[in-house]
Amino acid sequence: MRFSRVIEEYLKNSTLHGARFIVDKDASWIERIFWVVCLVASWYASWLLIKASLSAFENNAISFVVESSFRDWNTNFPAIIVCESKNMDRIQEVAEQLWGADHDFTLEEVLSEIAFFRGESYHTVHECSGEEVTASCFYTNFSYYAELVRSSCVDSISNCEWNNKPFECCKYFHRMETELGICYAINSMQAGKHKTPKLNMYSNRDSGPGALKMELHTEATVFILGTEEVPTLVTPKTDFLVVGPYISFVRYISKRDIENDEEIRQTSVHQRNCRFADENILDVHKFYSYSACTVQCRKDRQMELCNCSSHLSPNSPDWQLCNMDGLECLNRNYEDLSVIVAKWSKLRGRKGLVCDCLPSCTEVDITTVYDSKENMAGSQNAISRIEVGLIELPTERYKRNLVRGKLDLVVSIGGTTGLFVGASLLSFVEIFYYITIRPYTTYMNEKRRLKRLIIPKRFH
Repeated sequence: MRFSRVIEEYLKNSTLHGARFIVDKDASWIERIFWVVCLVASWYASWLLIKASLSAFENNAISFVVESSFRDWNTNFPAIIVCESKNMDRIQEVAEQLWGADHDFTLEEVLSEIAFFRGESYHTVHECSGEEVTASCFYTNFSYYAELVRSSCVDSISNCEWNNKPFECCKYFHRMETELGICYAINSMQAGKHKTPKLNMYSNRDSGPGALKMELHTEATVFILGTEEVPTLVTPKTDFLVVGPYISFVRYISKRDIENDEEIRQTSVHQRNCRFADENILDVHKFYSYSACTVQCRKDRQMELCNCSSHLSPNSPDWQLCNMDGLECLNRNYEDLSVIVAKWSKLRGRKGLVCDCLPSCTEVDITTVYDSKENMAGSQNAISRIEVGLIELPTERYKRNLVRGKLDLVVSIGGTTGLFVGASLLSFVEIFYYITIRPYTTYMNEKRRLKRLIIPKRFH
């Protein structure tokens, strides 16, 4: 069957409105042109509305609202992460173990930089590279020496209380690898293993606003973050406390969560412009978050510039970690690696990292409401006391709702095509039918008809 015949038969029998008038032999050419113009206009209008529906589905599928039905909520406490920042007594002790009591005291500065590496290593590069090298310098395996210096959980944290109820600190403060070194975290998704014990740190009308108290035996940075977030070199100062001995720190915070509609999971990452924690694409941490993504971004840039990453890079194989040459390279590129800048800022020549990182879909808004520091006069132990609590139960939270799902898109497209061209799903099936199955069956029927005509003639 010729193709023009197929098209004619399709238009004559199609359920699309107006199509049969185009091939109607009784219609004049003016009528045919009229129906062609009508069909083209209808299809064009239909396409414009379908295009608008697709654009809305891709770019405006999500809406934010503020909920205030606070009586029904269980508010999870933020993750509290303790990262040791300095311990000169421990450094001196390890230095004596490694090099003896009469060691070169500049090596203690080297050991301090290695253990508490923050991107710069001035003393290490000065003492252990170049022409005048200290004989006792080490050039590889920096993570081993960092582990020697860093205090254990038992030596760092004690006398923990949740809502004035004591609990065993290191049963719930779990080890956490970060780009600041080994830290200890409670109520964090990123810390510990799958079956490690978790403390119930939810607050509601029955329990009241939660509060955590503890004592620290070392100088440390205490981070107050969302449960999926991690400490980084560029964590804002508003999100941590720098604590030292003989001082009592009290911080009260307010917290706003983001709740997600169940159907949000059906949308793509591009549509919602965020990632859930289990949609992880990172090597450095178990779960996705914006801060974890920036750690990955920094590590990737370190690998690109120096062919190695910092010896404190979390969850990194030994072959990726820098030796002395790599450490010198990281120090040389400190400005490029230590600051995160916007893409437009980079184009203007500013040094820094450009990280294409999406926020977490469960990101929280934590605001400091009250902060105080008091000297613990007369204290016999070199400890610091920390109290972090919710100022009150939250009365608002954000809700991410799905306003345009896949079903809405199907209904919108179906309604548009039905309104303008009278089409349904079966109307498009007809196209396939008239192009493939109908010509074949017509051909086979014609072949059988000819065969029946030829056979009687032979016998005759």
